[in-house]
Amino acid sequence: MRDPQSIPINEDAQLIPLWSMIVAGIAFIVVEYYFWYVLPLQRHHPPAPLGLRTYINLSWGILASLYFLMVGYVSKDAPRRSMSMRFWMLICFVLPGGIGAVLYFLLRLPIISKCAACGTHVLNDFHFCPQCNYQLTASCGNCFRSVRITDLYCTGCGHELAEDQMPSRLRVMVD
Repeated sequence: MRDPQSIPINEDAQLIPLWSMIVAGIAFIVVEYYFWYVLPLQRHHPPAPLGLRTYINLSWGILASLYFLMVGYVSKDAPRRSMSMRFWMLICFVLPGGIGAVLYFLLRLPIISKCAACGTHVLNDFHFCPQCNYQLTASCGNCFRSVRITDLYCTGCGHELAEDQMPSRLRVMVD
């Protein structure tokens, strides 16, 4: 297992673009300005208690920010999965209350990569390319589950991985 300090906190957080963070910050400031300065001038009744107003104002500001952060995430994540970025951003903007984001997460495709040998688009969980039989990842020769290239035994069946004929390009990564 890798050293815990070397594991990034959240690799998906890198998929949120800078423009989305800036727009989310602006949205938060605009919502707070509206709730603290514009809305109180239009009231004809006594204001709610300060604690309740603070809770409601911050909640709406955070929701507005999360909305734009989610659209930014979708703009970077959809192309990784060979999905239309513009279509899913439109769905996230048009459908109210985050329904578009929920649909995106329910219907998104697995991450797609290319085979190094022939360039065919393959799913990341494939062990072999379906077009040229190129071994894409290290796998157990007995049960064909994914293994790390540094493992000595398969975690699924206990098979000794040294007995398998691992391609030399995967063996080089171990050394």
